Amino acid sequence: MSIEIVAKALKELGHPTRLAVYKQVMKAGPKGVAVGKLGDNIGIPNSTLSHHISSMITAGLITQHREGRVLYCIANYEMRENVLNFLQQECCIDSTF
Repeated sequence: MSIEIVAKALKELGHPTRLAVYKQVMKAGPKGVAVGKLGDNIGIPNSTLSHHISSMITAGLITQHREGRVLYCIANYEMRENVLNFLQQECCIDSTF
């Protein structure tokens, strides 16, 4: 995974509202959470929520799918693992302990 992709993901998660949304999506598991429920849980207007979701989709952190009239957000767990692995892969490699 490139440093640019990881930086984009971390940038998006660096915003308090997006981090709160991401946490809710992660808690929902592989079935995801309805966008309307996200807005209710976090207490932000749908237009604002849509903007934040769009940013996280672009960064590859979440995906969406529609079931009838309900739009769901689903965490991209592979991306989460890739970002975490990127941060840990060289941990303490130059340590002189």
